[in-house]
Amino acid sequence: MGLFSKLFGKKKDTKKFRNRTNEPVVVDVQSEDEKMNWAIEKSRLTLHYFEDCLKSPKEGQQYFSIKVKIEENEKVEHIWLSDPNFDDEGNLFGIVGNEPIDVKNIALNQKIGIDRKLISDWMILENGRLIGGYTIRAIRDDLSGDRLQNFDKGLGGMFIDEGEDYFLPSHSSPEGAIVKIEKAFDEDNIEKAIDCKDFHKEAELMLAKMGSEDLGEEVILQTAEVLKLSFIKSLQENGMPKFKGIKRAFPKREKISSNHMIITEVCYHPDGGKSIQRLNTYKSDNEWKVLNPEG
Repeated sequence: MGLFSKLFGKKKDTKKFRNRTNEPVVVDVQSEDEKMNWAIEKSRLTLHYFEDCLKSPKEGQQYFSIKVKIEENEKVEHIWLSDPNFDDEGNLFGIVGNEPIDVKNIALNQKIGIDRKLISDWMILENGRLIGGYTIRAIRDDLSGDRLQNFDKGLGGMFIDEGEDYFLPSHSSPEGAIVKIEKAFDEDNIEKAIDCKDFHKEAELMLAKMGSEDLGEEVILQTAEVLKLSFIKSLQENGMPKFKGIKRAFPKREKISSNHMIITEVCYHPDGGKSIQRLNTYKSDNEWKVLNPEG
């Protein structure tokens, strides 16, 4: 199947389509595009899954490719590499899968080595279904009509659904914090679950939303304690929600501030059901924590 590249233009608020002979459509977007920046960050936060599968492919995984940022003076192009592999130091090697348009320091079918810091996406085809491919999804989400049909034709018939994401349980990202608290629920570990919360910030935001005029520290502390006790009581009386066997996707981030994100989580249940929730997350002391769901 053909490969495709995501190119970053220099003009703001522009998006244009360019054709390569006998290759899929290429789309240019502004480098400031937050959706694309999030797609790149998402690919880097989940790269561990690609590396694990590359070492030991799962059943049905037949195609692996990885996208990298290539620079030549002031020119920048993002190119897909086929036959990717990593050395013991984590450096990436692969074969250039697209005919470069803007940069001339690499060529189609050339084998290159590149710093892993320049990785901007990865993809796996599993029984024809796209795993990863976050920049592809970011482009596709903005298309409709003939443009969407032409784009899908250029993808060679792969199946694209809402996806499944593989964030590690960690306080280093909003999604990782959500996975971490859900893991604590699966383990019936209240202390670990509490460690994933920030009741102080939750209280502060709740009081502000209620229009409270008195946001003194004492009021916030008292409210935070009530929220904490209520959280513990609910888990003790109702039991902890379970996430074993559930597949997760995090299709959307809503940026409230650099430290406050609302994360959309889609859960695919073993019985075929699907649930969606929007969760507030907040970064304090360099750690992301989970707040209350967004109503």
